[in-house]
Amino acid sequence: MPSLKDLKNRIGSVKNTRKITKAMQMVAAAKLRRAQEAAEAARPYALGMNAVIGGLASAAAGSPAAPRLLAGTGADKVHLLVVMTSERGLCGGFNSSIVRMARAKANALLAEGKTVKILTVGKKGREQLKRDLGQLFIGHVDLGEVRRIGYANAQGIAADIIARFNASEFDVATIFYNRFQSVISQVPTAQQVIPAAFEGGATSSLYDYEPSEEAILADLLPRGVATQLFTALLENAASEQGARMSAMDNATRNAGDMINRLTIQYNRSRQAAITKELIEIISGAEAL
Repeated sequence: MPSLKDLKNRIGSVKNTRKITKAMQMVAAAKLRRAQEAAEAARPYALGMNAVIGGLASAAAGSPAAPRLLAGTGADKVHLLVVMTSERGLCGGFNSSIVRMARAKANALLAEGKTVKILTVGKKGREQLKRDLGQLFIGHVDLGEVRRIGYANAQGIAADIIARFNASEFDVATIFYNRFQSVISQVPTAQQVIPAAFEGGATSSLYDYEPSEEAILADLLPRGVATQLFTALLENAASEQGARMSAMDNATRNAGDMINRLTIQYNRSRQAAITKELIEIISGAEAL
């Protein structure tokens, strides 16, 4: 049974931990507001871009002059999985849910005899995948020094992926991230970005394009891929802060419950020690 000093030290330690988790919860709440606003502001632009490119793509589909990013290589033997996670932990199951989906996809592709390559964005996903899928890694993007995600970050990742595609390193590219819904709800999402898959088809019938759809797509498709990556990064950032806020709130509550239990145990042990001393004093007095 722990001594009174041990219990007192443990209570103090848990109280200090509760202060840290409470502070982290407040910081995450402040960051969440900015990240959520950025993610929600980017959604209309991404939808508009997808609609325009989708309309162009539907008109250019099947054309021999269609850009390679749209038409693909004609095969699906080599798959690139872009796993987007956070640089820091203490955010509950945020990273694990993304990694679980990516691992399941990789294992399914390998079981079909496909070749899988993995590009990680964020340290935590790389650490979790390294043990069983580390031999599939082909690159890593470190965003640890980036304080606020910008479009330039997405452009850099998109340029790397497109360069690899143009070098015939893979046939299909899929990104994995968490889509933000609320503080307690983040949806793991897998989205194919190459060959480009955009929703929309009515747009092409409303406009006449100069020059041809194929020429416009050749310029817009790289931007479309970068926009999809930028949207995923923003959704991930908001999801990360929401998950961290929720996790730190739970940790703060658990610390409070533990302090209450330890305090009761400390008071009982202290009362038992006092009672024992009184019994010893009384017994000694009666012996005299």
